[in-house]
Amino acid sequence: MSHNYQEAVNELSRRGYLALDIDPTLNFEEEIMKLKKEKNAVILAHYYQESEIQDLADFVGDSLGLSQEAAKTKADIIVFAGVHFMAETAKMLSPNKKVILPDLKAGCSLADSCPAPLFKKFKEKYPDHVVVSYINCSAELKTLTDICCTSTNAVQIIESIPADKKIIFAPDRNLGKYLIKKTGRDMVLWDGACMVHEIFSKEKITQLMHRHPDAKLIAHPECEPHILENAHYIGSTSGLLKFTQTDSASVFIVATEAGIIYQMEKASPNKTFIPAPPDNQCACNECPHMKRNTLEKLYTCMKYELPEITLPDWVIEKGKYSIQRMLEVSAKAGLGKP
Repeated sequence: MSHNYQEAVNELSRRGYLALDIDPTLNFEEEIMKLKKEKNAVILAHYYQESEIQDLADFVGDSLGLSQEAAKTKADIIVFAGVHFMAETAKMLSPNKKVILPDLKAGCSLADSCPAPLFKKFKEKYPDHVVVSYINCSAELKTLTDICCTSTNAVQIIESIPADKKIIFAPDRNLGKYLIKKTGRDMVLWDGACMVHEIFSKEKITQLMHRHPDAKLIAHPECEPHILENAHYIGSTSGLLKFTQTDSASVFIVATEAGIIYQMEKASPNKTFIPAPPDNQCACNECPHMKRNTLEKLYTCMKYELPEITLPDWVIEKGKYSIQRMLEVSAKAGLGKP
């Protein structure tokens, strides 16, 4: 699988590209839109991307939803402004389209916390267990998975598995603990986590809530249990966005990556959104991997169509099966988009 950053750098060098070659007077927004039209490309941006990238995208959303939207288009190229596991999912769902990622070093601490070779050995200890993996995992892990889930449909996916079947849940232990509490199912959890959702400070959030007594704390289920237990609403990134649009509260403390606040403010300009403070010296909470993507990198990846995400056919077929099973369960449960 082409996640070799140096290979991409070498290929750009072979084509005569150097960062210094970029005209400093270029209007990246205009050039990106020109390239999109010339190359019949579709641009996807995750909610956690910088606002200027979100504004250029054809679709802004959660990772799986973006891949599904891209698969419906007649685009020849999918440009995924996100992290590499998201681009892999896009390739699985659109194997005949070229998928490119602005920065191959845009990884994911959660996906990286569960290397497939180690998980395979872990799985062998529980041969009678069904493996449920959160969509935020590598293509390799999806090939070892019976059924995927998203933070939107995770409860329904777990509840769809017969009660007499034992379950391994990977890679996020916090989401797994949340699901155990919600469903009452006893699951074996892989010990992985997202670096962003692990560092919220309960003490600082409590102080914020005292200063804003009418505020509602909303949190992603990847957060630790001591954060979730105080939340007024728990949901996926898109779920959090929808909640802020429909709920009567005017102030929200948002316990997820701060990039989503841009869309919240656009949808509800008269409401106030406060990023939940982490347990460090930073005043905000951002994913460093997501923020590796910039307008310049978006421009160069579209111009040179690199770095490209490629997957072996067997990985696409085997990994896609776990996603398809999830979509079937979601459809039966009447959930619509997962």
